[in-house]
Amino acid sequence: MLVRSCRAVVSAVAVLALASATAAEPAERIIRGGSIVTVDSARPAAEAIAIRGGTIVAVGSDADVMPLKGPATQVTDLAGRTLVPGFIDGHSHFFTCGEVQVQALCASPPAGTCTNVADVIAKLKQVQERQKIGPGKFVLGFGYDPELLAEKRAPTKQELDAAFPDNPVILVHVSGHGAMLNSKALAFYDITAATPTPVGGVIGREAGSQEPDGLLFETAFLPIFAKVPGPNDDELLRLITTGQELYLREGITTAQEGATMKHQLDLLRIMADRGLLKLDVISLPFITELDKVFADGAPRAEKSYTNRLRIGGVKIVMDGSPQGRTAAFTTPYLTDGPAGQKDWKGELTFPQPMLNEMVKKVYDGGAPLFVHCNGDAAIDALLEAHRFAAGDDPARPRGTVGVHSQFIRPDQLQKYAAWKITPSFFTLHCFYFGDTHVANRGQAQAESISPLKSARALGLRPSNHTDFNVSPLNQLFTMHTAVNRTTRSGRVLGANERVTPLEALEAITIDGARQYGEEATKGSIEVGKLADLVILSANPLTVDPAAIQDIRVEETIKDGATVWRR
Repeated sequence: MLVRSCRAVVSAVAVLALASATAAEPAERIIRGGSIVTVDSARPAAEAIAIRGGTIVAVGSDADVMPLKGPATQVTDLAGRTLVPGFIDGHSHFFTCGEVQVQALCASPPAGTCTNVADVIAKLKQVQERQKIGPGKFVLGFGYDPELLAEKRAPTKQELDAAFPDNPVILVHVSGHGAMLNSKALAFYDITAATPTPVGGVIGREAGSQEPDGLLFETAFLPIFAKVPGPNDDELLRLITTGQELYLREGITTAQEGATMKHQLDLLRIMADRGLLKLDVISLPFITELDKVFADGAPRAEKSYTNRLRIGGVKIVMDGSPQGRTAAFTTPYLTDGPAGQKDWKGELTFPQPMLNEMVKKVYDGGAPLFVHCNGDAAIDALLEAHRFAAGDDPARPRGTVGVHSQFIRPDQLQKYAAWKITPSFFTLHCFYFGDTHVANRGQAQAESISPLKSARALGLRPSNHTDFNVSPLNQLFTMHTAVNRTTRSGRVLGANERVTPLEALEAITIDGARQYGEEATKGSIEVGKLADLVILSANPLTVDPAAIQDIRVEETIKDGATVWRR
C-alpha cells in the first residue's frame, strides 16, 4: 500500500535531513499563536509550524520556527484557537454531496426538522416547488426515520399518492438501505404483486395480499437505488463541485466515496482532470462493478492520487442497518422485521459461498477490501470469507476494513486483531440510533456498539466515521459521541467503551490515515507530512467533554492553502 511503501522514506533520519536542508529557505506560511495538537506522540504539542510547497517543514517553538519567516511569508495568527491535523473521513459516500442538493432532507432533529408524517410530506412538497419538478418527474427525499416521527411509521403509499398524484416519489430511509415508493414509482420500476422478494431483500406487502405497500429494503432496493433518475452529467458535476464544501466546512481533507459505481467514477475522474477537487477523494468501486472499472476485472488500488483522486480498494455490502432492522444477526430482533416478519434475524446480502469468491477475487488482485457488516452474523460471514480467501496466511496485513462492525462480539474482535482486520466504527449511532438499538436488540447488546476502547485495548486502531448521508458530516460531533456515548434521551450507552478526547481525535486523523495506508503523509502534524490542517474554535482536548460538540471548524487547509474559512 501507498504508505507502507513510503515508510522508509519518511523515517526519522529523512525528517531530520529535510528540516536541515530547508532551514535556510523562507516558509510560504507560518501558523502560530494558539494551541497546536499534533497527534504525534513524539511531540504532542507545539507553538508554531512552517509550510512550504504544501508540506510541513518545521514544527516546534516560536524560536524554532519564526527564523523561517521571510518577506513573503504568510503568518496566520491562531489568536488562541487550536490547530489540528486535517480530518480523514473513515467512511462516507462523497458522491452524495451533489445529489442531496436536489433532494428533500426529511430527517428528524437535530439533523433535520421533521417530527411527523405531515412534515415529511411538506419537505417533499418544498423540493418539488423549489426544483420546479413537473408532472411525471421524480420527487426524491432522504433521511426519514420512522422511529422518530410522532406516528412511529413512514408515510404510506396511499399518503404519498394523495400528495403527489402526478409524480413518482422515492423517500429513502435514514439508513440509506431502503425506501418508501408511491404507486407511480412502483409502476415505473414494474414492482407488482407478481414481483418475487429477492434473497437478502424486503418488499412490504399490503395486509392480506401480495400487493406491494411501497416499502423496499436491501437487495429489493439496490436495483432501484442504482437507477434513480436525477440530474444530467453536467449538472451533477456542478453539484459535486459546489457540494464538496459540505466536507471542507467540517475540516475534512481526505474523503471516501464508499461504494462507487462505474459511471460515478467516470464523473469523478472528469472532475479531477479539470482540477475541480479541493480535497483528496478515495474511491471504492462496488464489487459488482469490477469488470467495468478494471480492464481485466482484477481489482487493484492506485498507488498515488491523480489530481486528488485515487482508487483505494473495493467495497462489499454484507447486510443492512440495525436501525432499519435489516442488519444480519445470529439471534432474533426483539421487534418484528421491517415488513412485520416474526423471529426476524435479518439476512445476508450475498450467500456465504458467493461472498467467499468475492473476497478471494479482491485478495488475489491485491486491492484493500472494505466490507459493510453491522450485525454479528454479517461479521461472522466476513471472517469466514477472509479465512477462505487468505488460505494458510490469515494474519498477513491486507488492508481489510470491517466498515461499521457495530455489533461485533468480543470473540470476533479478537479475530480482527489476530487477522489484522481494522474496524471503522460509527459512534454517531450512540446518539442518533442508540435508543432504537435498545428497543430492537436489548440494553446489553446496544451498549456494546462500536467498541472503540475494547478494540484499541487489543492493539487495533479503528477509524470513526459519519457514513454521510446517513448522518451529518460533523467531525466534532463524531468525536463527541466517541467520548460521551450519550443517546437522544440522555442516557450513556456503553460507558466502558468511552475513549479520551485524544483517542477520539486520533480515530478521525492518524487512524483514518492508517486505514488507507497513508499514515506516512497524513494524519498528524509532523515535518515531511502534507500540510492538511484544521483550525478549531477551541481545543477538544481541554474543554469539558460535554462541550466538544460545541467546537466549530474555523478554517480548513489543504496542502498548505486555505480551501474553506468560516
